[in-house]
Order: sequence, then C-alpha cells, then structure tokens
Amino acid sequence: VLREWLTKVQSLYHYVEWRPQEEPSEYEDEEGPKHWTNLRYEHVMKLRQAALETARDMWADYFLLVDCDNLLTNPDVLWKLMKENKTVVAPMMDSRAAYSNFWCGMTSQGYYKRTPAYMPIRRRERQGCFSVPMVHSSFLVDLRKQASTQLAFYPPHPDYSWPFDDVIVFAFSARMADVQMYVCNRETYGYFPVPLRSHNSLQDDADSFLHSVLEVMVRGPPIEPSVYVSVPEKQPDKMGFDEVFMINLLRRSDRRERMLRTLWEQEITCKIINAVDGRALNASQVQALGISMLPGYSDPYHGRPLTKGELGCFLSHYNIWTEVCVCRGLQTSLVIEDDLRFEVFFKRRLQNLMLEVKMQGLDWDLIYIGRKRMQVDHPEKSVPKIHNLVEADYSYWTLGYMMSLQGAKKLLRAEPLSKMLPVDEFLPVMYNKHPVEDYMSHFEPRDLRAFSAEPLLVYPTHYTGDLGYISDTETSTVWDNETLLWAGFRSGPKYLTDSSGMVNL
Repeated sequence: VLREWLTKVQSLYHYVEWRPQEEPSEYEDEEGPKHWTNLRYEHVMKLRQAALETARDMWADYFLLVDCDNLLTNPDVLWKLMKENKTVVAPMMDSRAAYSNFWCGMTSQGYYKRTPAYMPIRRRERQGCFSVPMVHSSFLVDLRKQASTQLAFYPPHPDYSWPFDDVIVFAFSARMADVQMYVCNRETYGYFPVPLRSHNSLQDDADSFLHSVLEVMVRGPPIEPSVYVSVPEKQPDKMGFDEVFMINLLRRSDRRERMLRTLWEQEITCKIINAVDGRALNASQVQALGISMLPGYSDPYHGRPLTKGELGCFLSHYNIWTEVCVCRGLQTSLVIEDDLRFEVFFKRRLQNLMLEVKMQGLDWDLIYIGRKRMQVDHPEKSVPKIHNLVEADYSYWTLGYMMSLQGAKKLLRAEPLSKMLPVDEFLPVMYNKHPVEDYMSHFEPRDLRAFSAEPLLVYPTHYTGDLGYISDTETSTVWDNETLLWAGFRSGPKYLTDSSGMVNL
C-alpha cells in the first residue's frame, strides 16, 4: 500500500525518504504480531530517531509524528498546533474508550498514574492546551527551539532506568531536556484505536482500526480513502440472516447515508425500510388502519400518552413483522434502526453468537442486540452453554434485535394495532416482563421467548442531552391531539406545550 502511494505522490513533496524492510517478518522473542517485545520497541525507537535526525539534517522547522493507525480528521490540525508555539504539543485523539494519547500523571518508575485531572480533559469539560508528563502517537516538535536538540527516541538517556518503551523513553528525554509536553483539546482533531493485547491477531487489529473509521462517521463525514491507493472490493453479505432490515425516515437522509456507509464498511448488506412518519398521519388514516390506543395507557415514567412519533415507530416495526411472517416467511432476520453505533468486532461477535445459538438448539423468538435495560435491581439470567447471552428483562429501545419467524407470528397474533402502546413497551409485555400488570392483562398469551446479547453489540449514536440529539418518536404531538406537543424525553424532564405556547411541567 505504501509503495503504491509513494510512487504516485512523491513528486508532490519536497523530499521523501522511505526505508522498507521486508525481513524479518517477525521478532524472535515475540508471542504474536501484537506482542511488544524489547526488540520491537528498539526497532521502533531507531526508526523514529532516524526520522528525527533526518529532519534536523535538512533544517526542517517542525517534526510531525503520526502513527499509521491514527486518523487526523481536522484539516487544520498542523497549523493549529504550530500556533500553540510549544516545543512538543499533541492534538488530543479520541477513541471508543477513555484512552487517549496523553498521560496526566506518571509514577517515579515511569508508569502511568491515574489522576483526577485526566477525565475532565479527555471529556473536554476543560478545554485548552495543558501541560502533561506524556504525549504519544501523534504530536508536533518545534525544531526551531533550542531545547528540542536534546530530544531523542534512541538511545535512551544515560540516566534512564524506566521501562523499555518508546513513548516513556521519549518522555524521559523531554524531562531531562527541561521540555514541557502539552496536549490540546479545543477541537476534535482525530481518532485512533484502543491498543490491543499481545494475544490479539492482525485481523483483530484490522477490525479495531475499522471501528475507529466507523466512529468518525458518528460525529462527522466519512473518511475517504486516498485516490492514490487501490481499495479492495467489498463483499457485503447478510451475516447468515435471511434479511437485514434497516428502518429509516425518508426525511432523515443524513442518517440513511451514514448507516449505509457504516454497513458497507463492515461488508453488510441491508434492505431499507421506509419508516412510517407518524408526524404525517392524520386521524382518518389512523382510524382506517384500525388503530386504537391501549385503554388506560400512559407512559409509566412520565404519565404522558402515546405520541405520533411512537405510533409511526410501532407501525414501522409492525410492517417488518408482517413482511417476515406473511409476505416472505423469513426464518431469521435482523432489524436495526438508523441511529445506532456499532461495537468493536460487531460482525464477528454477532455471527459467533448466532452460531452458538444454532449449535445449542435454543428456542428463541427475539434477541436484543441493543436496548436500554430498565430492571437493574437483579441480574439477568445467563443462558447455559451460550456465551454473552441472557434472558431479557424489562427493556426499552428497539435499536437492534434478531427476530425469528416464530417470534414475528406471536407478535402479529397479539393484534397490537387494536390496543397500541409504544413498541418498546409492547415487546416486554409479550415476554411477560412489563412492570404494569394492567397493560399485560390485555395480551394473551405472553409467551415471546426474548433474550439479549450481553454485553450489547450496538448503542445509540447520541443520548438525551448530547449535542446533536434528535428524537423523532418523543418530540412530536400526542397521537390523537394535534394541538398538544410533547417535547420531552424518556430519560429527562418532561414538558407539555399547549397551543397557546404555555409550558406545563
């Protein structure tokens, strides 16, 4: 890949130096390709030192180090770092966890030290450029500053006695040169993967990097591959399901495009289901569909009635169950909504789970892969002989679930349109785990066999209160009253606004 890229772009650069090494393909003391041995550390240190010395020899003003799995997404990152006027400064990198490319504390032996200063910086609760004892992976060195002449990756400083690790060796070098390191978090600069363990494979590494690519798309536009490299052709499939359904409102083209790209990157194909837009339904249409609200229903946590958004959401899922059962007779299907993010190794973990379910002959109707667990007082029962699967208790959300033909038949048999409640309330009713007995009394039998992946495989892209959070189900008018707007959320304050604009708690 690098050879192909350099062949096409080297004329665009003032100077390019490439030192390929095909052999050896492994280190004699390694346990696997992700095992960092002293020989591997030494090799990386020497490469970085050679690059640093080359920059000095050509009188470069700056030295920018970027690990190959770091995704710098901010096009102005270099200029912004230069403007900080620091000898060593790093752009804070985001990851799927608390991990980032800086330390706020270091022990007297050179190891990581947890401090209360780290998370406020990592979460951007404090924003700016902060002095820290360690930066790594991506950072800029100002070679114009005299103190930078004492910085070195290799060999370690004569007084060095800390762990033989490239980032710690460089941090010690900065300390001995009296150079303060800084990390900046004023903007989103880029993303990188969480380090894997020594037993992980190269495939794990590739999948982890892919997940970083997917995370970029949650907050911004996708990263496009360079036009100067050949990209392997994708081979999308349905992961062993008869169909993968993705629910999307036509007016939410941004979500549709992101989800299609995210699925394509993972080599997953899907059928787009145009969601029923509850906002566009009028009373006569609702009546023509034979829809009636469940007698006495109100939101168990906030006392509100069904909204038009929830009505549309229910019909969207109902239409899928009908297609699964009545139209196509699909044995197994996957249903996902368009506002979710995938966990790392999603496709592999889902396929492994379904393989175990099949091998053990589990009788199942529905398996959540994403949900909000509402009953947290007692642990859910694990399913014997199947890893990462539990019997589902009362849950909210229909982000993603697997559905069997038998399960779809049970849901349709309940005739839910004539006694409707939100779909994520209806499902727990059908597997007999809803806390309101009166709601359950309207549905017999309640024999849906429901399970859940644990840990979950998908999560929402945004939570209530997050920048960019939009709910099409709960921020809509009440199902049978065009003048009553419900503008609250299930996990926060609830407000009702009448037609005069008066707000009532």
